[in-house]
Amino acid sequence: LSSIDASEAQSVPGFVCFVSAKDVPGSNTTGIANDETVFAKDVVTCVGHIIGAVVADTQEHSRRAAKAVKIKYEELKPIVTIQEAIEKQSFFKDIKRINKGDVKKGFEESDHILEGEMYLGGQEHFYLETHCTLAVPKGEDGEMELFVSTQNPMKTQEFAANALGVPSNRVVVRVKRMGGGFGGKETRNTILTSVVAVAAFKTGRAVRCMLDRDEDMLISGGRHPFLGRYKVGFMKNGKVKSLEVSYYSNGGNSVDLSHGVMDRALLHLDNSYNIPNVSSVGIVCKTNLPSNTAFRGFGGPQGMMIAECWMSDLARKCGLPPEEVRKLNLYHEGDTTHFNQKLEGFTLRRCWDECLSSSSYHARKKLIEEFNKQNRWKKRGISIIPTKFGISFTVPFLNQAGALVHVYTDGSVLLTHGGTEMGQGLHTKMIQVASRALGVPTSKIYISETSTNTVPNTSPTAASVSADINGMAVHNACQTILKRLEPIKQSNPNGSWEDWIKTAYESCVSLSATGFYRIPDVGYNFEKNEGKPFSYFSYGVACSEVEIDCLTGDHKNIRTDIVMDVGTSLNPAIDIGQIEGAFVQGIGLFTMEELRYSPEGNLYTRGPGMYKIPAFGDIPTEFYVSLLRDCPNSKAVYSSKAVGEPPLFLSASVFYAIKDAIYSARKDSGLTEAFRLDSPATPERIRSACVDIFTKMCPSAEPGTFKPWCVRV
Repeated sequence: LSSIDASEAQSVPGFVCFVSAKDVPGSNTTGIANDETVFAKDVVTCVGHIIGAVVADTQEHSRRAAKAVKIKYEELKPIVTIQEAIEKQSFFKDIKRINKGDVKKGFEESDHILEGEMYLGGQEHFYLETHCTLAVPKGEDGEMELFVSTQNPMKTQEFAANALGVPSNRVVVRVKRMGGGFGGKETRNTILTSVVAVAAFKTGRAVRCMLDRDEDMLISGGRHPFLGRYKVGFMKNGKVKSLEVSYYSNGGNSVDLSHGVMDRALLHLDNSYNIPNVSSVGIVCKTNLPSNTAFRGFGGPQGMMIAECWMSDLARKCGLPPEEVRKLNLYHEGDTTHFNQKLEGFTLRRCWDECLSSSSYHARKKLIEEFNKQNRWKKRGISIIPTKFGISFTVPFLNQAGALVHVYTDGSVLLTHGGTEMGQGLHTKMIQVASRALGVPTSKIYISETSTNTVPNTSPTAASVSADINGMAVHNACQTILKRLEPIKQSNPNGSWEDWIKTAYESCVSLSATGFYRIPDVGYNFEKNEGKPFSYFSYGVACSEVEIDCLTGDHKNIRTDIVMDVGTSLNPAIDIGQIEGAFVQGIGLFTMEELRYSPEGNLYTRGPGMYKIPAFGDIPTEFYVSLLRDCPNSKAVYSSKAVGEPPLFLSASVFYAIKDAIYSARKDSGLTEAFRLDSPATPERIRSACVDIFTKMCPSAEPGTFKPWCVRV
């Protein structure tokens, strides 16, 4: 809208502040699927849609100038919720289906048929560092250097180059590290970066922009809210025969990665259960909210959560213990999934048995039953939940990675690969891989940063595969260097690493190598229901115990036991940390974090004052994590397995332990039938579900309606 004149601040860097829509959104503009503009043109499609940007000499000046901009709107009727989108048929194209077997025949053969639905709310990424970019123009040939907090240097480079009208080779993107990402910086940073790059190009000086927390939460989107409708047929013993399921997600105002999220949700609709007959459809709703995007799990947790919903109700209908019904339906080694991939190296049943044993599940269940008999307003519950998470990008060509290894004459090694570091320990693991491959201590190996001028065309650091693919690329580069050193080592077998490197240099042997790797034989066709979408699966089981207060709806996480198959761990300390972190983030998703909107789609919960993420007190008081032993994985570097996303869904064990405790409370009120509990299980929902004389005084909203201070999108 305005930019600082270059002559007014010769040595002052610029700061950008966004002007975003603050009123009622209108029809349609558009995401990363080339259906989205950087700035809104004529129509704003959500509250928070960026209209323009102000460049100034200081951050404070840019903010004051942005606030001074006045915009007149013609109000249009927005579509905010999934229900509204269904009524008005507001969907993005490319509806996906997975069908297997004869669903109709399966229902005919079933003893019981259960129908229902479940809603799952979205989730804010809440990375510690918000979206941030520093652009430094080089002053010749359109060169630009970008320091960006992004998981996706390649797309950031490509979008900035397109905006500047230069080839990608003039733009360098550098990522030292991020203060957290969780998927939120896979695509949504590209708009911010493109704006800052143009501002730097126009002014001829460095420009920086870092969003405030409230701006970041309003603009950048989060995890997709889901609505699942299901019909399941099963036998008296709890064996599932047939499943018909429809998934609806709230994609927001542009496609972004919504189709990929829905693909993974459909591929995980079975969680860990063998369902012989399946009919499923996944529909992405087009609404007037900021575009939702990738978030740790990428649709998998939503797909699996709805599976556990009907599995939980099914067990109640049969009058059988939930753990017995779940185990009865678990896959076996060699079984075929609903998307026709054979399960090899299926360790889930080992995880299940170990978790039952280490958690003393049956003994504690008896103690909980006794506790509940003696207490009317405090109830305890326990639940054990499995997970099976597919590892690979569902877009086949993204399953590739590159690496660059330099060895200097003093024997030190500079390592670069295509993955970005966001606190998950990827660089540490890559140094370990190089150390093991080259046979040198980790102290000799250093990773400076991730940059597009060292490793080009990188896939985003996402889908839990970064250690797998980048590790193999690093290993490949190291093998190239070792092969070159072979004659030198043979001529001086007792020499040191430094001796061999010095001799190689003096013998004019190259001490630099690139590495490359792609995951072989992955690719899936939805229309034919054939192919192999995943390279392998990560497995885990969690058992959680909770205590709820029936009068306030509050709950305490008493104990959690997790058994996780991570193959032969590259770094057990990092992997256990990832499991613990994912689990606690999942506790937020399923029990605490609730995004609240106005009927116009204006986000109320902008910041920690209104939006509650897990704190120290929400971590289970007793928290035990163990890694499954003797389960090497032949599909990844040094027999390891992916660990970033798979553990997150295990926190569903807390949700279903809460539901178990609510069943006990309802039983005291004379209610024994199944009931609906949507996610997250907030104190309000827990309190309302514990039906008693008090809840009858405060009737819930009628189905399909909502209160203006909390619209369920």
